[in-house]
Amino acid sequence: MIEIQHLGKSWADGGEVLKDISLDIADGEMYALVGRSGAGKSTLLRCINGLTDYQSGSMVVDGHEIKDMPYKEIRELRRQIGMVFQQFSLLERETVYNNVALPMKCWGYKSEEIDKKVMSLLELVGLADRKDARPRGLSGGQKQRVAIARALTMDPKILLCDEATSALDPKTTSSILDLLMEINGETGITIVIVTHQMEVVRKACRKACILERGVIKSMGDVLDIFYRRPASLLRLLGEDQASLPDEGVNLRVAYDAEGPGASFFESFSKETGFVPEVVDGGIQNFRNRATGLFTLNVREEDLGRAGGFLDRAALKWDRIDEEWIAESTRGDEEEE
Repeated sequence: MIEIQHLGKSWADGGEVLKDISLDIADGEMYALVGRSGAGKSTLLRCINGLTDYQSGSMVVDGHEIKDMPYKEIRELRRQIGMVFQQFSLLERETVYNNVALPMKCWGYKSEEIDKKVMSLLELVGLADRKDARPRGLSGGQKQRVAIARALTMDPKILLCDEATSALDPKTTSSILDLLMEINGETGITIVIVTHQMEVVRKACRKACILERGVIKSMGDVLDIFYRRPASLLRLLGEDQASLPDEGVNLRVAYDAEGPGASFFESFSKETGFVPEVVDGGIQNFRNRATGLFTLNVREEDLGRAGGFLDRAALKWDRIDEEWIAESTRGDEEEE
């Protein structure tokens, strides 16, 4: 769906904002572009829909190389790309109905088509009963639901969300993400989420890349990124790398904390005959599923029993040594 190869973007004054960006976003994916303010994530999002140009590399969206498309074709492509913003961007004097209907009116759709589509979308976002309300009478979460409905009126193949939950409280954020996940599941639409909120990434996205100063520092499955804990992730979280014991063997373990793995430590000690030292970790939620991510320390002579249990339980685990650390942080050095 979106294929980016060696993309580079600079401002007119020569400042480089995106450097050698390469990533693929599959059809139907929920993908996060993550980073602090100024990392380049919003600029990359605007390259996807052709609102910002780029000087080098390739950006192919739905089979089209963006930089080679004339304006009329880009305008047509944008019909297939919905956009949701942090500040909602609603027309305050218009009703909820008219805000959602606006794109279809601009493209000259018949009133019967507009009414059918708008009411269907308002039902989807849970606001059919507020169709005659004005934005000033809505909560922040309701305003964002209107914005999402408006972004879906043209049946886009891609939905771009630029910090769409940053202005919302945690409970409202969770409900908006649940809505986006529902839309993704029902329609198969590709959703790209720009955010600096790691709870958004954990809850909604299957894949992500972390950007720093216009460079991709880490990318892949969200669970795998949190499992590896690269330096770029820790910087976003404001955490330090755990100090590992010099004695014994350190293991990184991931398990489903809701299924059979819910009694992980009890089963571990029962089958191995000892209790491992917990160095760091805890239970985290990924796409509404509780997952245990822990760093454990065991004695060298107990490694065989520990590894045997983890293998029999078919759990994801690794021995943390210099080679593993080097591989998990490859390309993730902080720039001066």
